Order: sequence, then C-alpha cells, then structure tokens
Amino acid sequence: GFRRGSTSNQLDELIEHDQLNIERAQGRVFQDFEEGPLTFQPTYKYQPGTDLYEQRPDKKLRAPAWCDRILWLAQEPGHVAQLNYTRSELNISDHKPVMSTFLVTIKDVILSRREEVYEEVMKLLDEFENQSLPMVTLDRINLDFGDVRYDQSVTLPIMITNTGKVVAQFRLVPKLDEVSLCKPWMSVSPTYGMLIPGEQTEIEFTITIDNATAHSLNTSREVLEDILILRLENGRDYYISVTGKYARSCFGMSVDELVLYTDPIRDVPLDPILRAEKYDLNAKAAMCVPKELWRIIDAIYERGLDERDLLSTPGVPEEVYQIRECLDTGAAFNSFSVHSMAEVLISFLSNLSTPIVPASLFPTLDIDAQNIQSFARKFLEDMPPIQYNVFIYIISFFREVLLHRQRNKLSPAKIARICCNCLVSSSQGGVEESASTLHQRRGNMQQIMLHFLETNSI
Repeated sequence: GFRRGSTSNQLDELIEHDQLNIERAQGRVFQDFEEGPLTFQPTYKYQPGTDLYEQRPDKKLRAPAWCDRILWLAQEPGHVAQLNYTRSELNISDHKPVMSTFLVTIKDVILSRREEVYEEVMKLLDEFENQSLPMVTLDRINLDFGDVRYDQSVTLPIMITNTGKVVAQFRLVPKLDEVSLCKPWMSVSPTYGMLIPGEQTEIEFTITIDNATAHSLNTSREVLEDILILRLENGRDYYISVTGKYARSCFGMSVDELVLYTDPIRDVPLDPILRAEKYDLNAKAAMCVPKELWRIIDAIYERGLDERDLLSTPGVPEEVYQIRECLDTGAAFNSFSVHSMAEVLISFLSNLSTPIVPASLFPTLDIDAQNIQSFARKFLEDMPPIQYNVFIYIISFFREVLLHRQRNKLSPAKIARICCNCLVSSSQGGVEESASTLHQRRGNMQQIMLHFLETNSI
C-alpha cells in the first residue's frame, strides 16, 4: 500500500494511474486546460484529525488519490505563470486542501484613454468614409429670375464642381409623390451627368412663359416658384430654389377681363387679394373692347392700310417685342413698321385665353346661299356681349382694310382665313369629332366670315 513519506518513484507510479490525467489525455474533460506538476502527495482520503490515510477496518477503504486540483485556462497562455503548486497540512477533514500561486498579466482599462482612442478611430473612419463618398459644390442654390415677360425665355446657370476624391454622378429627381422634375414653365439641361474629381460643368435652368403658363399666372392658379432636387448617387441631395416675377401681359388673357381695366395691364396685380383692393371686380366692363386692341388697330389704321401684303409679311422681332411692351405698360408707340403692328394684332387675337368665337357657335350644317343669312344672324345673336363687341370691331376694321385692296393686295377670302385662324380656336368643335368633320365645320365658319366681310349684314 501507499504510505505517507513514500519515495518519488512510488509517487510517479501513482500519477500514471491518476484518473483525471487519463481522462484529460483522452480529450474527454478539461480540454485545453493546464495543470502544474503534482509534486505533493495525494490529498485524499485521510482520517480526520490526523495525517494518516484511512486504514480503519470499520471504514470503507479507498486508494489515496489527488481529489483536490487546480487547473487553469488562459486566452493568452503567456499571460499566466504558476509560481508554486502544493498542499496544505490541515487535518480537520478527510481532504488536504491544495493551493497555488500565479503571476497573471491582466488588462487594465483607463476609461479616459479609451474614449480618446475611440474618438481617434471614429475620426479616421469618418475621414475614410468621406473620401469614398461623392462630394460636389454648387456656386449657388437660389435662382432669382427677376421679371419674366410673355413669350420670353430666361436662362440662369448653376456651376457644379466635383470636389471629392471619387467620380460624382448627379441627377435631377422629382419631389415626393410627383412625376415631373419641375413645373411646366421650367426646363433644365442637362438633367443628369457625371464628373471626375476636379471637373465642373454648368446646368442651365430656363423659364419660358407660353400661352398656357400666362393664362395660369393671370388666373392665380400658378406662381413662378419651384424647388428642384439635385441628387448625388450615393451622396446627399441639394435643394435648388427658383423664383421669378411675371411681368403681366395682355397676351394670354381673355377679353372679358381686359375690358375691366383702364390702367395698363402691367399695373394690375396678379394677386387676387391685391387686385380686389384696387378694383371693384363686380363692376361692369369699363370699355366696350380692350384698350390694347383699340390701340393696335388704331395704329395700323393711321400708318398703313395701303401697305402691300399687310397681315401676311412678318414683322421685325425686336419691334414686335417693343410693341407688346407698349401695350402692356401704356407707353406710346414709336415709329414701328406696320408689318410689326399687324403681326402683334394677329398674335394678340390668336393667343387670347378664350377665343372670340365660342365652340357653341360652330355651324352644324353645311352653309349655302339659302341659309347663310339666317346662320349669320343667329351667329351674332348667340355671341356673348363682350365677344360680340370685339367681333364687330374687328370685322369693321377688316372691311376698311379691304377698301384698300388694290394697294395692299388683300382679298376677302384671305382675310376670312385669317379671321378663322385668329378668332376661332383650332381645338374647338369637340375632341370626339373626326378631322374631316372638324375641317368641314371650319370651312363653314370661313364662309360665314366671308359673308360678314362682303355684306352689310352687321
């Protein structure tokens, strides 16, 4: 049997049969754990209160064994060093307690320093991320177009520069829940593009006031304000503000509204509240025909009824623009070409927001010599009062023009065609009608115009 004080050879023989070492060697328990060499005698089983292994016949005898052990597992093995591994000689139990001393290297966190390191790392990550993101600069994001006039296009550019380290792709995108990039009166070119680092390009923003836009502005259903969104792919959005002021014009308005004002139309506020403060909107018409129509017809009458190819020769574009400004501001006419005056007259009548001849007055039957008189009479009877006044005024003027046909080379048929083109909307007659039917009805209307020009039925 094994006795206290046995030789080291006997100790080595017992260690070879140690159950824990056998199980560890087979990989069944305490994998990767370490234990120091067993240089002390087995710690179990003693007679309590003595240093003698249990040998009493009335007790269950057990072979001495190392039942009390110290094992360790370290993430970094080099951070743990065992200085000693031994047992205590206390005898109050049937076990001898074991003890060991270790030298352990541990991580001590300095909170303030950790925060500094964290901030440094985050700053480096931000710099890296920023360098990998597209970056551009715009020389401006607010576009003020100032006064914009009828039938005029005004363009303002924005310079976009790639100030980042990577290729920047930009694109104009619609606002939330919208389909169009911008309002109908605005156009943008280009709407998308790509810039290499350091490259720059211009994006042109253009406002154009056409007839439809002028009508919307005059009726306060539209204002020259918009916000456009320029988006960088994998980058931020830029919001571009667009503003402008419509310099009000008689072009694109209706004769019903024009006859309300004796002031130049440029002085009549677009804002309905300001307009109501300045004018009595319930008052009757101040004039029988728009003053603008009277001014242009009076100028043509005084300057050139004898002018050859009157109403068909184009005017001078710059003069046409200046004549429109005179009509809108009330300024006196300069010595403009009569052809420029005539072009403005045709343009004014053609671009009224509602035509002089309503759709309801289109002839529904073929016109012939037997029924044209009755059609012409009913045509005049059914015409609204303001439109009636304007129609009579224009037909009377054209009759005067025809008195000079020998010199101006105009014919009743040619003027009848002009009347149909500028007094009757091309979209009238109903969208459900075929092109041939509409063409026939317009031909009938031209016969009525010819009748008014050649007879004294008015």
